[in-house]
Amino acid sequence: MTSVVERLQGQSPKFSVEFLPPRDAEDEKILWKAVRELEGLDPAFVSITYGAGGSRRDRTIRATGRIAQETTLLPVAHLTAVEHSVAELRNVIGWYAAIGVRNILALRGDPPGDPMGEWVAHPEGLSYADELVRLVRELGDFCVGVAAFPYGHPRSGDLDIDLKYLLRKLNAGADYAVAQLFHAPEPFLRMRDRVADAGCTAAILPGIMPMLSPRGLSKIVELSGADLPLDVARRLEPYADDVAGFRATGIDIATEMCQRLLDEGVPALHFYTMNRSKATKEVLGRLGLVTRA
Repeated sequence: MTSVVERLQGQSPKFSVEFLPPRDAEDEKILWKAVRELEGLDPAFVSITYGAGGSRRDRTIRATGRIAQETTLLPVAHLTAVEHSVAELRNVIGWYAAIGVRNILALRGDPPGDPMGEWVAHPEGLSYADELVRLVRELGDFCVGVAAFPYGHPRSGDLDIDLKYLLRKLNAGADYAVAQLFHAPEPFLRMRDRVADAGCTAAILPGIMPMLSPRGLSKIVELSGADLPLDVARRLEPYADDVAGFRATGIDIATEMCQRLLDEGVPALHFYTMNRSKATKEVLGRLGLVTRA
């Protein structure tokens, strides 16, 4: 199977997409509608998260396998250490390899129930993402990605320490990193440049989610761990009660940020889709990354 690194090669910028694992049969229909709509646009890769605290990992594993077997897309398997023993992790990695999935995003993961709660490792499991990277590497010829945090990990509070942990994951054998959400290009670009200044050549991909509604914006702010910049808040404020105006402005902001990132040389844009394709297609069309959106 092709690797993510191979898909990111070349001069033209790429894009990738991330989906949520379905909760039920209706969710599964929504997910597969988005998968099929984006398949024709040829993303570099697609991934399905483990769900909060690994709560939907069985559905994640099944959906990732289905993408590998029933579509032309390159699947990246999310894998976290949450409530997994090393033996269980080995089994999951082996199952992915058996169906031809050779790209894994290795994450420590959030505590079940409360993403900001105290992390407690499985008594026979792993404590850090770099340990998971090494385990995946030991078990076969995998391309491994990890998470990066432009504002620092929520439990870190110190960008220097956070950079050290990111470099530790990359030096453990990760090939690339995907960034958590951010509201402006600068924090991401500073993080990317600091990784490069440390002598690491791994690709760092920005994570993008257009701000489409006040409720969605609240979720983005929560996930990013950083307050909304004043200039962005001022642009959105007039549309607090205007659904169409808020969405249009959110698409404008996302497109402008993506264009700045492309101008700064990022190899790909990673879109968090929430299992919908329309906003991602709109931004990609405006950027000229797809001919039909």
